[in-house]
Amino acid sequence: MEEIQTGVWHWSTLHEGIGQPVHSYFVVTGNEGVLIDPRIPDEGLAWFDEHTPPTQALLTNRHHYRHAGRFRERFGTTVWCNENGMHEFEGMEEAVEPFDFGRQLRGGFTAVEIGALCAEETAFHRPESKLIALGDSLIVWEDELRFVPDDFMGDDPEAVKVGLRRSLEGLLDRDFETLLLAHGDPLVGEGKERLRQFVA
Repeated sequence: MEEIQTGVWHWSTLHEGIGQPVHSYFVVTGNEGVLIDPRIPDEGLAWFDEHTPPTQALLTNRHHYRHAGRFRERFGTTVWCNENGMHEFEGMEEAVEPFDFGRQLRGGFTAVEIGALCAEETAFHRPESKLIALGDSLIVWEDELRFVPDDFMGDDPEAVKVGLRRSLEGLLDRDFETLLLAHGDPLVGEGKERLRQFVA
């Protein structure tokens, strides 16, 4: 666990399903502890016993449920996914709450529509921390911002890239400096400039 800026913790773990490290975050906002795309860190769930309890878990898309259920069982964490991805959880024991785009969620996060890659793809903006969290819309590979490989973009990757670029460009109107990425190390303090260079 690494505190990358005041109240913002980052860690990575090996995702068995894809054979790659993935990244999770924990943002402490007063009495709220907000997880983003959570997996259990190497320190285990006990780490959170010494910190603000994780009351909320935000999913950037339906595929990033990860270990959210184990946080829910241990801490009573409320798990959130955009309403367009709720079909993933129908008939399952997982308790997930829906939100619509534009909604302000607990902890001061606003759910921003990204879409294109999948209908529920969401960015979470917290202006008080000057950060935006992204899911699969961008990754860091060899220290460069990139789209996911074309194989993960459906039948028309170029059209998906156009839609993603439009949504990502819209994020530049928001107040942030740091990008939290689900696939890649966070860009602390340089996220907006790096995103500006990418969309250009």
